[in-house]
Amino acid sequence: MKHLSIATGASLLLIAAACSNNEWHVKGVLEGGADKEILVQASDNGRWYTLDTITTGKNGRFDYSHPALGRPDVYRLTLGGRSIYFPVDSIETINITASDSAFDSSYTIEGTPGAQAMMDVDRRLREAVTAKGAQKALTDSVLKRELAQTILADPAGIVSYYIISKQINGQYLFNPSVRSDNRVIGAVANAYTQQRPDDPRTSYLKQLYLANRVAMNPSAGTPADTIHATELAYFDIALTNQKGDTLTLSDAVNGNKVVLLSFTAYTAEGSTAYNALLADAYRRYHDRGLEIYQVAFDDDEFQWKKSANNLPWLTVYHPSTQDAQTLLNYNVQSLPTTFIIADGQIADRVLDPSTLPTILSPRF
Repeated sequence: MKHLSIATGASLLLIAAACSNNEWHVKGVLEGGADKEILVQASDNGRWYTLDTITTGKNGRFDYSHPALGRPDVYRLTLGGRSIYFPVDSIETINITASDSAFDSSYTIEGTPGAQAMMDVDRRLREAVTAKGAQKALTDSVLKRELAQTILADPAGIVSYYIISKQINGQYLFNPSVRSDNRVIGAVANAYTQQRPDDPRTSYLKQLYLANRVAMNPSAGTPADTIHATELAYFDIALTNQKGDTLTLSDAVNGNKVVLLSFTAYTAEGSTAYNALLADAYRRYHDRGLEIYQVAFDDDEFQWKKSANNLPWLTVYHPSTQDAQTLLNYNVQSLPTTFIIADGQIADRVLDPSTLPTILSPRF
């Protein structure tokens, strides 16, 4: 089944993923920075090294490309010891506008939901350090709860790894020696173990979690390979259905044993086949406590309503004029994207809709 990629900006645009080569690009403008040398750097589990050097033009513009790695990773642009961090998933283009005088504090990143999410994480951390100081930011429970929710949206995503590895004044924001923090690390390690077994970060995350788990409870002995995810919440959604009634995801979760959260577009290629898989699951399990909460991102609301009227589950509409925060919260980068919510928390991110019967069956 083909997926529809998503780009966000002033409005949402649903596009098919396409690229003419096997490279990712980062380009933009350094305001007030003509003929400046910017380092392009990559990381090896915290050890940063330089890939190349960009020299800005007379107008401060720059454009750089690099062969795709074949897996998501974090990169940074560094100018005078100040850095801007951004993720690359595959062969996308990242656009950065920055200021020479405030390179790492006055910038915008566009191009993918993950890039914007990483920018938002760093902005939130800067605000916390400015308001409370570095030491208090490290123990800010509200800040860490917000970041934990970002991790929950996609624990196997590169932004989650970035948050786990983030340091403030040389100290990890999520300290593996603190039990509650290590549970969050365990959630990421668990997701990477299941979804990215060949990623070089997986072994590092797993060892980090298990080593500190033993340190906190020596009597536990040598732990099994299974890594237990922390119990986290989910992001609520409130949108209107085809009748104009507001339906919330939390009402669906509170009233049902399992909720299948679906992000889709009815006009996208493969939508009919995807909804047929959902319909089969709905017929099998609705009477036993399954509900489907489906968020549609179609451009044509009238056509969406016509389709939604024929569906038995909860369908809501996300206008193209509305901001992309819902997509960012759940790190939705392609349509369709599916989550399973059980016992009040996200239990699975379904990568292949054809596996729904296998994933759902044990829950009923």
